[in-house]
Amino acid sequence: MRLHAPRQRAASARGLSAATEKFLAELGWREFSYNLLFHFGDLAQRNFRPEFDAFPWLEADGALEAWRRGRTGYPIVDAGLRELWATGWMHNRLRMIVASFLTKDLLIDWRAGERWFWDTLVDADPANNAAGWQWVAGSGADAAPYLRIFNPVLQGEKFDPSGDYVRRWVPELASLPAEIIHRPWTANAPLPPEIYPARIVDHATARERALEAFRALRRPA
Repeated sequence: MRLHAPRQRAASARGLSAATEKFLAELGWREFSYNLLFHFGDLAQRNFRPEFDAFPWLEADGALEAWRRGRTGYPIVDAGLRELWATGWMHNRLRMIVASFLTKDLLIDWRAGERWFWDTLVDADPANNAAGWQWVAGSGADAAPYLRIFNPVLQGEKFDPSGDYVRRWVPELASLPAEIIHRPWTANAPLPPEIYPARIVDHATARERALEAFRALRRPA
């Protein structure tokens, strides 16, 4: 993840490279997560912010299974989850993308995702996993979580612009050009659903639904 310019300048002033500064920041996040877990031993089971106990998570077993198996219709999400299932690992950027998709686009409880990562990640960590999922969901130690909703198409176009990652893990899309590989539903002849699924949600609609749910938490009772 690219550092913001002020942090890059600060790192340079201390004689550190941007990569070193980022590494130190990640160590800080790890220690912060362990501090949270030490003081809140049920971090993987309970919302850090108690107001999220009233959040209207959806019971959507079909959508959850589609997410687990990489069959959401969003190529970058599906590629990440298929890599996770095949190898037990995925890049941190992808972890944030797929977590945001589960909790924001599908409105599925972050604990379902936390358990799936715990079962499938070879580097699953009790503190980082729980704190990371709560950070993405918005229920954790965070100041303005409701604004953080990743657009899976834009994320794919930014971090996999040529589509090589998607082609590797979602081979049924390998023939699509880079311009549309992250939005295959725009192809002149979209793949039939038995080969590659249609989108299980429209991101723009799902984003507004999530924002309204977050706004409702902030309204006076």
